[in-house]
Amino acid sequence: MAVGIHDLAVPVIAAPMAGGPSTPELVAAVNRAGGLGFLAAGMKSAAGMSEQIAAVRKAGDRPFGVNLFVPGPPGDRAAVAAYRERLRPEAERWDVTLPEEAEPDRDDWEAKLAALVADPVPVVSYTFGLPTAEEAAALRAVGTTQVGTVTTPQEARAAEAVGMDVLCVQGPEAGGHRGTHRVADVPGDLPLLRLLPAVREVTALPLVAAGGLGDGPAVAAALRAGAVAVQLGTALLRSDESGAPAAHRAALVELPETAVTRAFTGRPARGLRNAFIDRYGPYAPPAYPEVNRLTTPIRAAAARRGDTAAMHLWAGTAHLLARTGPAEAIVTELWRAARG
Repeated sequence: MAVGIHDLAVPVIAAPMAGGPSTPELVAAVNRAGGLGFLAAGMKSAAGMSEQIAAVRKAGDRPFGVNLFVPGPPGDRAAVAAYRERLRPEAERWDVTLPEEAEPDRDDWEAKLAALVADPVPVVSYTFGLPTAEEAAALRAVGTTQVGTVTTPQEARAAEAVGMDVLCVQGPEAGGHRGTHRVADVPGDLPLLRLLPAVREVTALPLVAAGGLGDGPAVAAALRAGAVAVQLGTALLRSDESGAPAAHRAALVELPETAVTRAFTGRPARGLRNAFIDRYGPYAPPAYPEVNRLTTPIRAAAARRGDTAAMHLWAGTAHLLARTGPAEAIVTELWRAARG
């Protein structure tokens, strides 16, 4: 079952975008283009993950991947409580109630791993950390290729040591959450095209480039810098198969600026700059998923109204280049442009 990332007909991987944007339809579309589609199992139950896996299999027999969020330690309860109090007026403005206790959880981690061992998929990737060596060995034994998301050479070394087959090197230009292995880490700012060779110095594992790759020249540059494939997220958010809300799709080409913030989830994430980021970014503690749970009612209310002032609008630095249309066509055209 092992999949050679460097053997893809088209070296393009669909970034796993948790919270709705990644759909089985998007996975199938990227697969049809010759790339590798990815499901996002983060913030889903093990049963929800398995349902989406079944939907992808029903759509075709090409290889695909599943991404998992690695659980971390609990955040500072007092800091989370203080942030809740700061958010209270915001909740009142949106006429929602904040959860009294924003408890940490393990994102159904053990159940997801058990499901993926019992019913293996071709590729599994990890974000926010790494599995234990024993967990990685269990998936390796059933033939699954494993990808570790890394943001520094130090994380790359740790990923290789635990048994990863491939590294997804995520630069600071990437939209959504930075994949730092510890929630409190300050994300590095070394640009992707410099981060790739820095990681290459410490490992011979195949590298996938992620972050700010919105057009053909950017894709080509990442491949020249040592990547065997590129991972695209924001570039697919406006595609027909994306599950992103209409307001998010529109904002990608309407709002000019992105910012990295902990305001919505407690983890650093790049999104379109809006009033919520400006108002609460300086105060959000490094606590995930506690902050994510706190802000969910506010974000949901804003999304229902299509009000981008308080929505999390994840976007990479090349968001203005995001195109509409079928994802298969978007990937095909990007690869054509990359080949010159």
